[in-house]
Amino acid sequence: MPPLDEAKHPIIIIKKKAGHGGHHGGAWKVAYADFVTALMALFIVLWLMNSSKQIQVAVGGYFKDPTGTAKMVGTAQDGSGDNFTITRDNMEVLKEQLQKTIREKADLDKLKDQIEMTVTAEGLRVELLETEKGTFFDTGSAQPTGKAKELLQMLAQELGTLPNKISLEGHTDSKPYAGKGNYSNWELSADRANATRRFIQENGIRADQVSQVRGYADQRLRKPNNPEDPSNRRISMIVQYLVKKTDGDDKPEGIPGEHDKPAEPKNEHPAEKH
Repeated sequence: MPPLDEAKHPIIIIKKKAGHGGHHGGAWKVAYADFVTALMALFIVLWLMNSSKQIQVAVGGYFKDPTGTAKMVGTAQDGSGDNFTITRDNMEVLKEQLQKTIREKADLDKLKDQIEMTVTAEGLRVELLETEKGTFFDTGSAQPTGKAKELLQMLAQELGTLPNKISLEGHTDSKPYAGKGNYSNWELSADRANATRRFIQENGIRADQVSQVRGYADQRLRKPNNPEDPSNRRISMIVQYLVKKTDGDDKPEGIPGEHDKPAEPKNEHPAEKH
């Protein structure tokens, strides 16, 4: 006969069989994490495809060189940026930045058909094209109008942050200058370019940043087949490429440095010895 306590409280043993849930309980978490990661990567790719070329260059530069390449591109908040050096590889970035700035300003957007930007062998050429009504200069005058000053001020603030040199050109159409005396289209084109230089240097361009001021009169027509077309009257602003020299001294492409010495002339017919 069992003891009295065991009879009142029998011992019950319960055995449980492990199901599939216990073995695979955390697998769905790993699959879900992989799905979220892939979805995030897809969103980043879609965002980059619809972003401006400036952002694409910045992101691509970071992955190529996280230590410094991405810093070369400026942001929309800071303009072109102090670290942004114009070379043949990224000139299109500056062009898009300037075009975007012009579009964002409602008043300047009306002038977009009179502003032409072209990447050339010399650099980025920004041209302010005249119309029959003038727009940038009054007829026969070398003083910029209010619209010209508004646009030039914006360009000066953007380009003044760059280390690149800038050259200025003045052009006229083939109509003879109607003024008196010896003043001609040569003087008018040079005076307009020089007036542009003075204004942009007062509004953001450094004193040593302008390398050349040139007046061409009607010798470089934009439309040679129509020499009296108003668009032949224009101011050209060229942002020159900056070439890296081996000694670390940067200089604009095509502009000889201070220490560059011309080659010594060769004596093709040396004097005969007697």
